[in-house]
Amino acid sequence: MAANDKERQTVTESARILERVNHESNAGSGTVIDRAVARTKGHFTARDADAGDPIEIWGTRIGRFLGLLVLLAMFIWLISSVTGKS
Repeated sequence: MAANDKERQTVTESARILERVNHESNAGSGTVIDRAVARTKGHFTARDADAGDPIEIWGTRIGRFLGLLVLLAMFIWLISSVTGKS
């Protein structure tokens, strides 16, 4: 009877450990790409701006969008200057 109790405790502890590992590994919920897309979406929708101030939200969105456009223009300029095409 003592061996049966010990086996039951071992199985219970193993199940608890596996459940904890499963829970911790799914803490990020989703793949790396899903998290990156969600983070980028939150960045460009100004999720980190003050929700009570609509001017700050729209100013942040516009500023980040213009920054993206400038970055794309710089990449185009860099590629055109490296390839020699104007």
